[in-house]
Amino acid sequence: MTADEIKTMNLSDLIQLGEFSCSCGKKHSPGVAKVIIDKGAVKVLPALLEEIGAKKPFLLSGHDTFAAAGETVCSVLEAAGYSYTKYVFPVSPVRPTEYTVGSALMHFDYSCDAIIGIGSGVINDTAKMIARATGMKYIIVATAPSMDGFVAGTSSMDRDGLKTSIYSKAAWAVVGDLDILCNAPMHLLRAGVGDILAKITSLVEWQLASVIVGEDYCEVTAALVERALKQVMDQAEKLLERDPDAVRAVMEGLVIAGIGMNYAGVSRPASGMEHYFSHIWDMRSLAFEGVPFEQHGIQAGLGTLYTLMAYETFQKGGYRPEWERARKFVESFSLEDWNRKLLAFIGPGAEAMIEGENREHKYDVAKHKARFGVIEKNWDRIVEIIRTLPPSGEIRALMESIGFPTSASIIGYDDEQVKTTFTMTKDIRDKYVGTRLFWDLGILDEIADRTFTPKR
Repeated sequence: MTADEIKTMNLSDLIQLGEFSCSCGKKHSPGVAKVIIDKGAVKVLPALLEEIGAKKPFLLSGHDTFAAAGETVCSVLEAAGYSYTKYVFPVSPVRPTEYTVGSALMHFDYSCDAIIGIGSGVINDTAKMIARATGMKYIIVATAPSMDGFVAGTSSMDRDGLKTSIYSKAAWAVVGDLDILCNAPMHLLRAGVGDILAKITSLVEWQLASVIVGEDYCEVTAALVERALKQVMDQAEKLLERDPDAVRAVMEGLVIAGIGMNYAGVSRPASGMEHYFSHIWDMRSLAFEGVPFEQHGIQAGLGTLYTLMAYETFQKGGYRPEWERARKFVESFSLEDWNRKLLAFIGPGAEAMIEGENREHKYDVAKHKARFGVIEKNWDRIVEIIRTLPPSGEIRALMESIGFPTSASIIGYDDEQVKTTFTMTKDIRDKYVGTRLFWDLGILDEIADRTFTPKR
């Protein structure tokens, strides 16, 4: 399988391909057995349950998502003679925390033999964790094409206040009923586009990490995710008309991006610095009363725009590796002061980030010197990779064409808070992203000021 070949395969072909040995040296598997995206697709649920030998499914939903599709799902199951147990979360919105997972498990009916999630986002992530805990097969009935985690084998959750990816169990089948998806709130349709736009920067940072810290990189997986990105961008403007073909394209693109994560075995092809803007804002909203948050895809889309802006600042600045500048910057960096800033801005979730640094030692002077040597040696390649990014103005125009917000002021963040968020994206995960590169070069504060300080 080559990168060019994978780009030509439709979603059905990818699933039928199954597991294969890749030129990267790994075996890849789509991680999902069935994907049905069509008008009236909910009607296939009895056949899917029969195929896995299930007699009584457990239904998990939220209030809004049950209103969107729950009654239809129940009617289809009842007409086919299936009994079921359902749990609809009593709070709205449902937040991705350990308490949500605990509530779902406490209400789980162990006389059931399969799980059906009715929703997207948090419902899907929670149901995937229940599926892993119980070992049961899981089917997701999507209520909106709003995020790329439908088939990913991880769940994005807040644990002890820290946004983290937790291994779970990918859906055995995805049901995307266009009668339901086309009627999803426009805000959620835009969110799906935002989560896909994030691949613009995550794929570039994956390449950078492969050069600088030797992270595994797969051209076939990257090509697959690029294909999903192009598919969604080509159809995005038609979403305003709720065009079924456009909604199908977005839903398929999100599933394909999830398959890309399964191929890689990690979220790296689909998540980079741009996602960490979203994670920090989520953590703040959990930590501090009254701090708002937005749909994950909306926040990730904003993070993508801000990440592109920062890389543009870097390119326009004509920076090169200068050891004395980097050395002075690193030697003046106070980890103790920085940790206080993390706690003040993010809240208790920062404690897990600080503990992560105690294990990772990314700020270690000797480790920095070694990375700087690699950066200096591979500088031309690094610049070449960054130059493949599209202009931020081009992506801003696409976002504006579908009514997508282009400023974090929509969730109450001013320029100074966006700048602070940017500098802290390097601390969310042990993952090499743009802000780590800028820190290694000793230019992080300069990039932050030039990008996010309003022009007078």
